[in-house]
Amino acid sequence: MNIFRLAGDMTHLASVLVLLLKIHTIKSCAGVSLKTQELYALVFASRYLDIFTNYISLYNTTMKLIFLGSSFSIVWYMRYHKIVRRTYDKDQDTFRHYILILPCLLLALVINERFTFREVMWAFSLYLEAVAILPQLVLLQRTRNIDNLTGQYVFLLGAYRALYILNWIYRYFTEPRFIHWITWISGLVQTLLYADFFYYYFQSWKNNQKLHLPA
Repeated sequence: MNIFRLAGDMTHLASVLVLLLKIHTIKSCAGVSLKTQELYALVFASRYLDIFTNYISLYNTTMKLIFLGSSFSIVWYMRYHKIVRRTYDKDQDTFRHYILILPCLLLALVINERFTFREVMWAFSLYLEAVAILPQLVLLQRTRNIDNLTGQYVFLLGAYRALYILNWIYRYFTEPRFIHWITWISGLVQTLLYADFFYYYFQSWKNNQKLHLPA
């Protein structure tokens, strides 16, 4: 495992921990899109179908369990926790996320590495992950109110994708026959979707810095 993949995995893990910290400790999911969290739960459920049948390493299995458990835990908190669910702003989180699922599934049926159930589900998870952040980005643009933890969560997700692109570039030049067009294009699309958020996030940070400067 190279440094870029490890850094990407740790950044992805940090993003999940930041969000769980916000929800569990503050008992609030304000600014968090349930639609995006449901899509991520579906992404991991369809990607890790081999979790109990295809052992690669302790690290690999542990990370799979963490992402599966955390994604479904977040959805549970936002839907059913008696305090947290009251802070969910469903009137603003209105992106029709279900319209993303069928096109991704159809695309996976047409474009995949091998036409088997597991490989189709793997491709589906990649396509869906590429666009799963859209409800969250739309919610943040509507509210224009990014608290520190929500902003850090989305920022870390974007950083994770950027680090994975560096991982793919590194592996392309160091490993023979490392060509995965589906993974590459899906990851690139996902990273580009964060561009607007990064711009607004840094603008908000700069404005906050100015407010704290002495007169």
